[in-house]
Amino acid sequence: MPPGLAVIASRIAYEEKRILDELDRRRIPYHVLDPRSAVFRLDDLTAPWSTAVAREVSHHRNLTTARVLEHAGVTVVNSAAAIALCGDKLLTTLTLRAAGLPVPRCMVTPTPAAALDALDGFGYPAVVKPLTGSWGRQVARLADHDAAEAVLELRAALPDPQQRITYIQEYVDKPGRDIRGLVFGTEVVGAVYRTSTSWRTNTARDARTLPCPLTAELEGLLTATAAAIGPGVYGIDLLEDAEGRLLVNEVNHTPQFRGASEALDVDLPGRYVDYLVQQLVRN
Repeated sequence: MPPGLAVIASRIAYEEKRILDELDRRRIPYHVLDPRSAVFRLDDLTAPWSTAVAREVSHHRNLTTARVLEHAGVTVVNSAAAIALCGDKLLTTLTLRAAGLPVPRCMVTPTPAAALDALDGFGYPAVVKPLTGSWGRQVARLADHDAAEAVLELRAALPDPQQRITYIQEYVDKPGRDIRGLVFGTEVVGAVYRTSTSWRTNTARDARTLPCPLTAELEGLLTATAAAIGPGVYGIDLLEDAEGRLLVNEVNHTPQFRGASEALDVDLPGRYVDYLVQQLVRN
């Protein structure tokens, strides 16, 4: 019998290795599906798995593979809809705002030139982000009109029309840290502070990770954010503003948890696999 679980991944990094090790420890059979070499016959679309976990590093390969597998009747964690939503900062913001959740002020324009004209009224400093991306790449802080003009001229010259769509967020003067919360299913399994001397507090940029207490306010906001996106496994990034309010910044659909594993007394790979087993049992 083929394994009931597929692990979609072309790169086995820390998180994928820990997940696979936990599956091995529990003697749960699985197949690692590398989307770079996957071929799906759409005229005879079948798949030998009931469940798949999407851990592919490429957003577009992750999304494409999830969509095809779902059409073949496979339950994918996270779903193609969740991957598409979280992978687009504009869609994420619109969804969170529709759910009444606190997010930073932001605006989007189809062209960088329109953004430059609007920024004087929007206010400086501001942050420009690509619609799709992670680890703080292609994110720039715009201190004033001159800085914005230089950055947005470069964006206008990018070859991909999607890259010229300009998403701008207010700069939140956070206290040298942000918060990453982990939600598996409907359960908040932990939260950490990510601290850095840089304004970008990504662990991929060597931010330090420290435990963050799970207050009722924090746990409620994390739970509500995951509910707005839909069932799945998420890393949710929150900002604290100068008044101490929590704002939802981004939602990661393929969460990394190495730093959180080192900071928290929680078996994160075990909890991750617990959620996968629940999906396997249902299928």
